[in-house]
Amino acid sequence: MLDEDTSGFREALDRVRPDIVVLYDDAFNWFTKMCLGRMRVAARAMCAEAHARKLTVIVGGHDAADDPATYLDAGASFVVVGEAEITLGELTARIASAGPDGKDFDDINGLVFRQRGFVRKTAPRKLIQNLDELSLPAWDLVDMDRYRTFWKRRHGYFSLNVVTTRGCPYKCNWCAKPVYGNTYHSRTPGNVVDELRILRQAYAPDHLWFCDDILGLKTKWLAAWSEEVSRQGLATPFLCQTRADLMTDENVRALRLAGCAEAWLGAESGAQTILDAMDKGITVGQIRTAAGRLRAAGIRVGLFLQFGYPGEGWPQIQATRELVREVQPDDIGISVSYPLPGTRFYESVRERIGEKHNWDQSSDLDPLFPGVFARDFYQTLARTVHAEFRTRRGMRAARGLLADPLRADGTGLRDASDLRQAGRWMIERVKLEVARRQQTDQRPG
Repeated sequence: MLDEDTSGFREALDRVRPDIVVLYDDAFNWFTKMCLGRMRVAARAMCAEAHARKLTVIVGGHDAADDPATYLDAGASFVVVGEAEITLGELTARIASAGPDGKDFDDINGLVFRQRGFVRKTAPRKLIQNLDELSLPAWDLVDMDRYRTFWKRRHGYFSLNVVTTRGCPYKCNWCAKPVYGNTYHSRTPGNVVDELRILRQAYAPDHLWFCDDILGLKTKWLAAWSEEVSRQGLATPFLCQTRADLMTDENVRALRLAGCAEAWLGAESGAQTILDAMDKGITVGQIRTAAGRLRAAGIRVGLFLQFGYPGEGWPQIQATRELVREVQPDDIGISVSYPLPGTRFYESVRERIGEKHNWDQSSDLDPLFPGVFARDFYQTLARTVHAEFRTRRGMRAARGLLADPLRADGTGLRDASDLRQAGRWMIERVKLEVARRQQTDQRPG
C-alpha cells in the first residue's frame, strides 16, 4: 500500500515465485468500497498478473463478496466470502493435497468458484466467536523499516494499527456490513495487552491507531483493559473511533488512562432530523456532551461529518456548520452520503443512481443520485467548512500562545499556522453562496 502503483507486485511475483496469491481486504478500510473505481482496477490487474503466471489466485473482501464474478473473470480461482482465516486455512490445505483443479471444494464453507462454467457458492462460514483463538498478527513479516520511514517522513512520528474487535451492533442505515452484520466480537483485554507488549518491545511505536469501528463498546472491557495497560506501563498515545452516546465519564477516564490522545465521533450532522433519518441512535446534545467530556480529559476530538443525506437542505447544512463552531473539534472529516450495496439507504435511492456507481478517490464528494445539490456545490461546501474550521482553530491556538507563550508546543504552533486559511475561507464562503443560489434557482418549481 506504500507503492504508487501495482508494478511492484509484478516484481514480487517474479522474485518470490509463490504457489498461491491471496488478495485480502482488511474489512476496516471503507475506501476499498467507496473508492472502488481505483481499487477495483488495481485488484483486477493483480489478479490478471498472477493468473498469467498460472498461479492460484484467491480474493477476499467486501467488493469480491458483493460481486465475485468480476474477480473470477479477472483471473481469480476462488473468492472467500466472510471472515477468511479459517476458510483460507482449509482451502490452501486442500489445494496442497489435491491441486487447484480439484473438484472437491463444496464442503469448504465461505467459497465462491467456477465449476464447469457455472459460479458455485458454498454454505456461509460461521463467524468466529472467540477472537483469542486467532494467533497474533505476523508483525515480523512487515517491512517495518520502510513503514517507519514513511510515517516519520509524512507525519513526524511512527504509528502502528491495532484491532481489538470485529463488527458493530448499531444500525446506521448507510453503513454496509457484508461480513459481520450487526454482530460484535471482541478479543479479551489480556490478549490485546499481549500484542501491545510485543509492539512496544519490538518496534517502539510513538503512536497507535485502533481501527475498530468502536473501541470499548463495553464499559467493563474498557475499564479492565485500560487498568492492565496502565499497570504494565504500556500506555501509548493512540487514536480511536467511538460513539457519542458511549462517552460516559467512566469510559472517558478509561480511555485517557490507556493513553487515548484523540477520539473520533461519528457526528454526521448537526440536524436531529437527519440523525434520526440515518437511524444513528444519538442526539445532537450527546455529541456536544461527549466532545466536552473528551476535551476536559485532555483528549483531542475529531468529528466525522456527512452531507447530502436525503432530506438535508440548506437549513440542515447550516445546523451542521453551527455544530462544528460550537463544539470546536480539533479535527474534522467530511464526506457526502454514499449508497453502499446491502444497506437500507442504498435500497431507498437505488432507482435514482445514475451511470456512476463508485468514486475513484476519496475527494470525489460526488452524489451518486440526484438530490438537493450537485457535486460542485458539495466540493465547495467541503472547502468552505474546512477553511472556516481551520481558521477558527488557528484563532484559538493563537490566543492560547499569546496568553501563555511558555506552554507553546508543536501542536499549538501548527494549529496557529491555520490562520493562513482566513483568506481562503472568505473566498470559498462567497463561492458557496453563489453555488447555493444557482442550484436553488435551477430547481423546478
